[in-house]
Amino acid sequence: MSREDVKRRLAAILSADVVGYSRLMDKDEAGTRAAPNALRKEFFATTVAEHRGRIVKPMGDGTVFEQPAPRSFTIKFCQGG
Repeated sequence: MSREDVKRRLAAILSADVVGYSRLMDKDEAGTRAAPNALRKEFFATTVAEHRGRIVKPMGDGTVFEQPAPRSFTIKFCQGG
């Protein structure tokens, strides 16, 4: 790959994680599995999409996001949607 083929871009990477996931799984496995998925669908997916971002890797207790418009997304995210 030549230098001319490399496309650079500025993006923010956000990693969200559930604190105490293992402890919560011991108490209520089904509910604990459902909660991050619901939050990912109801809040993160719509908020990220509104700001031209994408979910890079959904995981059991967390998610990694890429956001090309980090300022507007960060403001929206910190305001709780």
